Amino acid sequence: MAKEFKPETLCVQAGWTPSKGEPRVLPIYQSTTFKYDTSEQMARLFDLEDSGYFYTRLQNPTNDAVAAKIAALEGGVAAMLTSSGQAANFYAIFNICQAGDHFISSSAIYGGTFNLFSVTMKKLGIEVTFINPDASEEEINAAFRPNTKALFGETVSNPSLEVLDIEKFARIAHSNGVPLIIDNTFPTPINCRPFEWGADIVIHSTTKYMDGHATSVGGAIVDSGNFDWDAHADKFPGLCTPDDSYHGLTYTKAFGKLAFITKATAQLMRDLGSIQSPQNAFLLNLGLETLHLRMPRHCENALKVAQYLEKNEKVAWVNYCGLPGNKYYNLAQKYMPNGSCGVISFGLKGGRDESIRFMDNLKLAAIVTHVADARTCVLHPASHTHRQLSDEQLIEAGVRPDLIRLSVGIENADDIIADIDQALNA
Repeated sequence: MAKEFKPETLCVQAGWTPSKGEPRVLPIYQSTTFKYDTSEQMARLFDLEDSGYFYTRLQNPTNDAVAAKIAALEGGVAAMLTSSGQAANFYAIFNICQAGDHFISSSAIYGGTFNLFSVTMKKLGIEVTFINPDASEEEINAAFRPNTKALFGETVSNPSLEVLDIEKFARIAHSNGVPLIIDNTFPTPINCRPFEWGADIVIHSTTKYMDGHATSVGGAIVDSGNFDWDAHADKFPGLCTPDDSYHGLTYTKAFGKLAFITKATAQLMRDLGSIQSPQNAFLLNLGLETLHLRMPRHCENALKVAQYLEKNEKVAWVNYCGLPGNKYYNLAQKYMPNGSCGVISFGLKGGRDESIRFMDNLKLAAIVTHVADARTCVLHPASHTHRQLSDEQLIEAGVRPDLIRLSVGIENADDIIADIDQALNA
């Protein structure tokens, strides 16, 4: 869909443009396979000489329409859906890294991603170096090696809520000849578009605000089309040299700006198969249609709750980048002037045990593993999502042992505050 449309219009209209007599609403193509008239037509699809559908593990019309909507929202050239945000993280790195390679990541990232990078990818022979995202350019540059292939960070980290200086990270990545990969799950493209600040590839856990209703797990990878792989061909042989599994086809030569997503689909999705089901993509699309309405409400409610917590004597500390006193307030104003997200972290004066007692007393807000949907929910990362990390690793990941992650929903803010109030007093 034309780029001149505003994000609100893209949320509703992008991705699916029906022709005469076709369904107005994106259909669910609930089929594993697609018919062709001749063997030659099918052969051309398998050789990547024609675009089309032959097997849903690789591509499906429902999924492609939703991926196109997300690409339009981020301002990218192409996108692919995955079965989860974790799959998107893995594919984005694995698409350009192989055994013997190295990449650098901000240490302030989601615990599951930290584990994926530090434990699982290490088993595949891919090494990661974690750096403090607030470190100087000199310190971060010092972490680069000749075999470094990417720099990774989260726009707003989960759950430590640190705001990444995207321009700084892009500058460092590009001066070292590698792409900047950003997880933009929390702000969504409604509040931040990392490509406009120099990022090259954006990842989402679509499970969160994009779906928005906690109905379907999913992920997405979006490519800006801006990184010149051929200019660093020695670093990225997978994209810039012939692929034997496709008769010696070279992705950058055959597909230009679509090389990264085409390779991720034709190689990784072919071999690893972490697809999003068409049914889930359909539900994700329904969520995307109201994303532009929900995000402002999440941010407005979260700011009210953060202001309440900041004034409450039982609260030891509050972390929300929308508060003027916050360490990341100025960066947030630069990259997300209309608001960041609806997630707040805070701690209580009684420490870890008091945090757990408080959560058990909540009535409206539910204790769930999830974050970033329409309903207010709460989690204690040290006891739940990050419990595999030692106290030392918790601190390194920006997660204090007493940290409560509160995901503020789109209910009435006064009702959310009243629930927090009664739980603190209980």
